Amino acid sequence: MTQSAVPTSGGTTPPEDLTPPSGGPPTPAGSVDEPEGHGHGHAKFWTLFLGSIGVVYGDIGTSPLYAFREALAPGRADGLLTVHEVLGTVSLLLWALILIVTIKYVLLLLHMDNKGEGGILSLMALARKALGGSRTVFSLGLLGAALFYGDAIITPAISVLSAVEGLKLVTPAFEHYVLPITIAIIVPLFLVQSRGTGRMASFFGPITVVWFLAMAVAALPHILRRPDVLLALNPWYALEYLLSHGTGALIVLGAVFLAVTGAEALFADLGHFGRRPIQAAWIAVVGPALSLNYLGQAALVLTYPDTKDPFFQLVPEWALLPMVLLATAATVIASQAVITGAFSLSRQAVQLGLLPRLEIRHTSESHSGQIYLPQINTLLMVGVVVLVLLFRSSSGLASAYGIAVTGTMLITASLAFLVLWRFWKWSPIAAGAVMLPFIAVELMFLVSNLIKVFEGGYVPLLLAGGLVVLMWTWVRGVTILFNKTRKTDVPLTELVAMLEKSPPHHVRGTAVFLTSDPETAPAALLHNLKHNKVLHEKNVVLTVRTIDLPRLPDGDRISIEPLGPHFWKVVMKFGYMESPNIPRGLALLRKQGFKFDIMATSFFLSRRSIRPAAQSGMPLWQDRIFITLARNANDATDFFQIPTGRVVEVGTQVTV
Repeated sequence: MTQSAVPTSGGTTPPEDLTPPSGGPPTPAGSVDEPEGHGHGHAKFWTLFLGSIGVVYGDIGTSPLYAFREALAPGRADGLLTVHEVLGTVSLLLWALILIVTIKYVLLLLHMDNKGEGGILSLMALARKALGGSRTVFSLGLLGAALFYGDAIITPAISVLSAVEGLKLVTPAFEHYVLPITIAIIVPLFLVQSRGTGRMASFFGPITVVWFLAMAVAALPHILRRPDVLLALNPWYALEYLLSHGTGALIVLGAVFLAVTGAEALFADLGHFGRRPIQAAWIAVVGPALSLNYLGQAALVLTYPDTKDPFFQLVPEWALLPMVLLATAATVIASQAVITGAFSLSRQAVQLGLLPRLEIRHTSESHSGQIYLPQINTLLMVGVVVLVLLFRSSSGLASAYGIAVTGTMLITASLAFLVLWRFWKWSPIAAGAVMLPFIAVELMFLVSNLIKVFEGGYVPLLLAGGLVVLMWTWVRGVTILFNKTRKTDVPLTELVAMLEKSPPHHVRGTAVFLTSDPETAPAALLHNLKHNKVLHEKNVVLTVRTIDLPRLPDGDRISIEPLGPHFWKVVMKFGYMESPNIPRGLALLRKQGFKFDIMATSFFLSRRSIRPAAQSGMPLWQDRIFITLARNANDATDFFQIPTGRVVEVGTQVTV
C-alpha cells in the first residue's frame, strides 16, 4: 500500500497497513518557480492578499507587543538607558526584519516553492531530489519539522498572554484574571479550527489590516517628536551596539530575534495563499507598519526613558482599552499562522512517512491546501494551555521562545543552499555567497538563544527531542517490520504463473489487493486463496506511492501492466500534498481500456496486529512507542477514501 518511509529512489517499503504512500523514484528536476500556490488561479488576488495579512503575518505582526520591551530589559538592568543603546537596539530589530524576513524569506525562499508548496519539508524534498535521496538531508528535515512544532505551541501562548497583560495597564484589578482570560481565548481558537482557514482568513484579514494601521498611526506622533530616531535605519548603529557590548549583546540578540519569529510560518503557509499575495502584503502593509511601530517605541523611550511597556504606552490613555482589545484579537489571529503551518507540515510529514496516517479534513473546495487535522489540533491546544499555566507571563515565555525557531531557520538556510547549488545549478561559490550571510546571522541568533536554555529554553528542545524520537521510531519500525515480513513473501510473477497452471474457482467482479511492494504477492491475496479458495475474474495488485512533488496531473497518476488473463499490476502516484483517493485514481484506468466499476469491485486490505519482540532492531521501549503509533494510525479505508462497504480486511499477527 505504501512505498518507502524514507522517500528514495528504491529503498525499503513499509507494511501496507501502517503508513501512507511515500517514496518512488525522484521526479526529474524541473522549475519550482510557480508564482501562486496550487488552486489559486481563479481566486482574486486581493482576496488572497487580505487573507495572507490575516493568517500568514498574524504571528510576526504581534511581535512588537514584547520584542522591543524584552530587548531593552538587559540595558535597563544596568541602569538608565542611553541614546546609543536605544538606537542600537531598534536598529538591530529593523535590520533583523530586513535581512531575515524581507530578503531571505519574502524575496528568496518564497521562490523555492515545490510546485506552489512551501515549508521546511517541501525544501527537504527538493534538496533530496537534487542529491538523489540523501539521508543527511532527510534527518535535517526531520529535525527542522520537530523544531517547528515547538514554535507552533509557544507562539499562541506568548502572543495571547502578552496582549491580555495589557489589561493590567488599564487597571491593576485585572492582574489576577490574566491567566483565566488567556485560556478562555485560546481554547475557543482551537475549537473553531474545523471551520477552515479560508473562512477565518476572510474574518481575520480586515481585523489584522486595522491592527497594522493602528500600530503605524500610534507610532507616527512619537517619531515626529523625535525624528532623530530615524538614525537607527543606519546599520552602523546595530553593528556598533554588538561591538561595544561584548557578551551582553548576545542576551539582547536573543530578545531581538523575537521580532522575526513568524518568518518560518510565513514560508510554511505558502500553499494556502500563493507567493505574490504574500510578497505584496509584506512590502505594502506589514513591513512598513512593523518598522514604524518599532521606531515609534524607540522614540517614546528616548523621550521618556523610564517607560515600562513602550507598545501600549504609545497610545493616549483614552485609546488604551481599545488597543488592548485590538491586540488581543490580533494575537488570536497570530496563533492562526502557526496552527495552519502545523497542519500543512503534518500532512507533508504523513505523506513522506515521518508520521503514521492522521485524519485529514479538507475545508475548502477550491483550495486544496486548506486542511484541518483534528489530532494535531487537539495536541497543540493541550500543549499551549499547559505552557500558559507553567510560565504564567509573556516575559517568562520569552526565554522559552526563539530556540526552536532559530534552529528551524538555520536548517532552512542550509537546505536552501543545497537547493541553490544542486537544484538551481548555481556554482557552490555563488550559492554560498547568497546563503552564508544568513547562516552566519542565524548562527549568532542561535547562540544568543542557547543562553536562555535553563530559563525556559529547554521547553522547545524537549518538545523537539520528543518529536524526533517519535518520527525516527516510526521510520525505523516500519523499515524493520517490512524486512521481517519480506522474508516470507512470494514473488508475484511466480504466484500468477502457478494460478494460471492450476486455476482456482473464479467468481465475477474485480478484486483490488493493496500492497507496498509490487514485486511480491499481497498478503491479503494469499490469505484469500488459502481460506476462501476462490479468485475474482479480474485481480488488480495496486501499489500507491507518494512522490517528491506536491501534486501530480491525472495524466501521470496511474500506470497499468497486464500479468496474465486475470491479473494486472497497477501503480498509482500522488503528490505529498494530496489526499490519496484510490477509487478516483482507478477510474482513470478507463482511458487505458480497463473497465472499472466501483460497485463490482472489492478492496482487500491486510491489517497487521503487532507485538513487541525481545530480539529486534529497536529497544523494547521503542517497540512499544511504535506499536502505540501504529494502533492510533488513521484507518486505511478512510485515508485512501475507499467506500467502507467495498472493503474486506484480512488480519495477521507480526512481531517487531
